[in-house]
Amino acid sequence: MATAHSKSAARLMIAPAVFVLLVWMLVPLCMTLYFSFADYRPMRGVFDAWIGFDNYVRFFNSSSFLKALTTTLWMVGSILFITITGGVLMALLLDQPMFGQGIVRVLVIAPFFVMPTVSALVWKNMFFNVDNGLFSYGAKWLGMQPYDFLSQSPLLSIVVIVAWQWLPFATLILLTAVQSLDSEQLEAAEMDGAPVLSRFRFIILPHLSRAITVVILIQTIFLLSIFAEIFVTTNGAFGTRTLTYLVYQRVLESQNVGLGSAGGIVAVILANIVAIFLMRIVGKNLDN
Repeated sequence: MATAHSKSAARLMIAPAVFVLLVWMLVPLCMTLYFSFADYRPMRGVFDAWIGFDNYVRFFNSSSFLKALTTTLWMVGSILFITITGGVLMALLLDQPMFGQGIVRVLVIAPFFVMPTVSALVWKNMFFNVDNGLFSYGAKWLGMQPYDFLSQSPLLSIVVIVAWQWLPFATLILLTAVQSLDSEQLEAAEMDGAPVLSRFRFIILPHLSRAITVVILIQTIFLLSIFAEIFVTTNGAFGTRTLTYLVYQRVLESQNVGLGSAGGIVAVILANIVAIFLMRIVGKNLDN
């Protein structure tokens, strides 16, 4: 049993780590909050330490804000739909006995370990390239005109790239959940004559609900900050500018640190609202 002395010693030992973590998180956040109330344009030599909420008003009234917010939500929703649907199917497939099962699982999980910038470059140059991409060669072989994905369907192209990266993560979590399912339930339902779709709907899917909720929560937090794939493929053009990319443009391209900081604070608040909402759903699912 832990004594008061041992508890004090434990708190003392973890104190440095907690202090470093707080400094690491709080200092950038406090500086962003400070600059969001200032007119700070370093390239023009402008610095006014307090202008009130002008940066927030300008950011909200910008015509780019609603477009960026809509693009962000559309992109996150589409990627979640693809990864959850594909992850469930892949998990059910990988749970079946097959030759070389271990190697197949490693290959399926492999894309998750590729850096976002690298995967975006691979898809841009090897698959979506209208002159030398594999899809263009396939279209020519079928007697069709090559399709320029990045200029004609830019949002869909980025969704495909990011979904390809995150599909292994969803598959891994859902495969673990599938393997924990009691096989006797499925065998009893099969002996009672339940068709495959009914077994999936009434036994497998309810069993996967907790894992699906966890996947949605974790992926949403990371997907709200998609940047590298947009920067590499379209550079924010063709309606692919998300909220994160808009903040980047305000800070680095427009050299307006104050306006960009206000956008960053807005993005943090929106991300926390989504996270709290999802955490409540996760909590309810875990309680049931």
